Amino acid sequence: MKVLVIDGQGGKMGREIIESLLLSDKELEITAVGTNSMATANMIKGGAVQAATGENAVIVGARRADVIVGPMGIVIADSLLGEITPAMAVAVGQSSAKKVLIPVSRCGTVIAGASGSTGELIKKAVEEIIKL
Repeated sequence: MKVLVIDGQGGKMGREIIESLLLSDKELEITAVGTNSMATANMIKGGAVQAATGENAVIVGARRADVIVGPMGIVIADSLLGEITPAMAVAVGQSSAKKVLIPVSRCGTVIAGASGSTGELIKKAVEEIIKL
């Protein structure tokens, strides 16, 4: 299964997702795409073998992925303090991949009903990916 992990800012969430996915017994081809080079570098430190940075990497990765995982903002244009371009949000939204979006109430977006720490939400997201 091809998993695309998308993250921005410092890439901490993406790194935690990758580290958790690598602990599973499932055969996963994980690609990390950061919206900036710092996020990409952090996800590489988490164990991603394939990694890229920027808008085109998100667009191409979204076409190839079976599963896309990241913060909820990856489907909202101009989120993550403007790091998610409209083209990125459209590529993720229109992808035929299953989307596992982690609710994060930051950057002016409030997610009603999302509860738990970021770590707990990442754990739930990884569990959902493993079920697929």
